[in-house]
Amino acid sequence: MNIINKRTRKLIKMALEEDHIENDVTTNSLFPEPLKANAKVIAKSNGILCGLDVFKEVFLFIDKTIKFETDFKDGDRFKKKDTIIKISGDVRAILKGERTALDFLGHLSGIATKTNNLVKKTKGRIKVLDTRKTTPGFRELEKYAVKTGGGFNHRMNLEEMAMLKENHLIFFESIKDAVDRIRKKFKNVKIEVEVKNLKEFEEVLKLDVDRIMLDNFSLEDIKKAVKINGGKRELEISGGVNESNIEEYSLTGADFVSSGALTHSFKNSDFSLLIEK
Repeated sequence: MNIINKRTRKLIKMALEEDHIENDVTTNSLFPEPLKANAKVIAKSNGILCGLDVFKEVFLFIDKTIKFETDFKDGDRFKKKDTIIKISGDVRAILKGERTALDFLGHLSGIATKTNNLVKKTKGRIKVLDTRKTTPGFRELEKYAVKTGGGFNHRMNLEEMAMLKENHLIFFESIKDAVDRIRKKFKNVKIEVEVKNLKEFEEVLKLDVDRIMLDNFSLEDIKKAVKINGGKRELEISGGVNESNIEEYSLTGADFVSSGALTHSFKNSDFSLLIEK
């Protein structure tokens, strides 16, 4: 996934405009002329690195002559006190871009780190998926961070997969009616149906669907569903997934476990930028 694209550059532009960098009263007063400076980014926590190219792009948006030096790449594990990247160039560009660049780096590394923590607990027995519970406008970057942490992406948008949930199905006499309507209009689209209990699960298992989401199923009912399924459909566990229960879910035999917490309940990784005189 190429994360430096039109959408990412637009986000960076909006973030820098939000900071009114052209009218930085502190920097513009103290440094009216170009001044060469070196800086380094230090990790203040442990984690999985993500967003290094976005970090660089923030400074390059301000000044194309900024230079970088690093031994790290996205997906690498870092430790507290590690020097992540060195920067050289006009001090004005470094000071104006510092906060925005660190915000992107900390945000994306936090998602990658949380994802990796959950993935490690599964020991490869089940695929860990994200959801669409992302920060508006940041979905592509946040889903990139999930992949960087070892997870997998659910649908990126509403076009990629048909997903029937309770709020859709309430308008139909049966789940079959809704599935048939989608299949008639989009013959090749992948269809997933959310079910709340084993009765609904057995009903959906007979239909032309690709994946069934077991929403807030108990561990016992998940195991029953896996046995009934017999490998016929992809099964996704969803609802309340966290570090304390994901290992148990990984042992059920389901194919996927999805967690909105990957992108809405993570802790930002902590970095600081220090300029060397």
